[in-house]
Amino acid sequence: MGYFQDEDNFYENLIKDYDSKLDTDGLSGQRLARRLAVLSHIGETENGGVNRPGFSQEEKQAKEFVMDWMNEAGLEVSVDGAGNVFGRLDGLKNVSPIISGSHLDSVPDGGSFDGPLGVLAALEVVEAWKTKGYTPEKPFEIAIFSDEEGARFKSGLMGSRAFMGQVKEEELTDYVDEQGHTFTEVIEEYGSDMEQYLDYEFKRKAIDMFIELHIEQGEVLEEENQPVGIVTGIAGPAWLEVNFKGEAGHAGNTPMVGRKDSLVAAAMLVKKIEELPKKVSDTAVATVGKLNVIPNGSNVIPGEVNLIVDVRDIHEETRDELLGIIEQEAKIIAETKELDVDMIHNSTIKPLPIEKKFQQELAEILKKHQIKPVYIPSGAGHDSMILGTKVPVAMLFVRSKDGISHHPDEWSSLSDCIQGVHVLKDYIEKQMETKE
Repeated sequence: MGYFQDEDNFYENLIKDYDSKLDTDGLSGQRLARRLAVLSHIGETENGGVNRPGFSQEEKQAKEFVMDWMNEAGLEVSVDGAGNVFGRLDGLKNVSPIISGSHLDSVPDGGSFDGPLGVLAALEVVEAWKTKGYTPEKPFEIAIFSDEEGARFKSGLMGSRAFMGQVKEEELTDYVDEQGHTFTEVIEEYGSDMEQYLDYEFKRKAIDMFIELHIEQGEVLEEENQPVGIVTGIAGPAWLEVNFKGEAGHAGNTPMVGRKDSLVAAAMLVKKIEELPKKVSDTAVATVGKLNVIPNGSNVIPGEVNLIVDVRDIHEETRDELLGIIEQEAKIIAETKELDVDMIHNSTIKPLPIEKKFQQELAEILKKHQIKPVYIPSGAGHDSMILGTKVPVAMLFVRSKDGISHHPDEWSSLSDCIQGVHVLKDYIEKQMETKE
């Protein structure tokens, strides 16, 4: 069961162990907790989680709440054709803005911190400035990107990709959700259309820098007993489809000698994949999460097996090296077992290493707040990865309880969250002072 069953219970759980001494420099833990609680109530599930698919009415309602808070904070609010929301605070200079934010959609029965914390942390920075009477040198914008999780059309980062002009119309025409609705139907019901969605905003908007705060989705910070950490890079996934073809046969009448069992070959590859990432990089990972056995009968030798290998690393060279090693192993196994094997590269996204300069700047701020710098690669994708193809990017992680994410029990303490906001605020202010 999740940490919350209703908005008030969620708020009480957040606030009960909060260290109020962290309410300094204009930040308010209670305000952040109340806003997280409000959003946790939108699309809540029986298990205490949330269900806010991209381009759903629940995602839209969550955005509308945040847009109201943006307006109350004195921001100029706009929405683009992909449903991405921007709240702008003008600076003393008319230059390119610094942007911070994340997303508000969720996976089915997900948690209430993945995405919303990054959006509300950026808004809390503005609230603190308003309290202190601070006007930034550069314009500052809060971004809410649509459909980061990709749960609806199984293709994530739809808002940030549209914003950056990285989506083609032919890709969208193939998208159909589980209810049979096409992307065209969904985006029109949302209040936009295909033409507006594809009319990307980045061609009209120069950006100085994008900074994202996000929950860790892992246990490194918990193991290090630190509230906030520095992201060193975001792993780019590459999917390799492997298809072993042998010979189906009767499980009882076919002798063991001479069998061409495709599932045995697949099992050998899966076992081998477990050992391979460490040969190329400390940050590389590889996973077989989907496997299809044909004909999939209990008394039939599998004649064909199709599997997907998900390979990730924050460095493109070592990720691609690992892909090559896996392909070679599949060929060796097929030859050994006298099978045929076909391989297809289904999807490849460039990893995003974070510049060392930005990591060092964040480390200095962490030390200022008596937090030991912990450096963490992100295995999951984020909107930062998409903006980082054209824009300087920095990223912070906030500690997750037990490393749980995409689940009703996803939780980060309010004290950790506010410490993350302190670091985010100081870093944004530092970038405000940097000459263009």
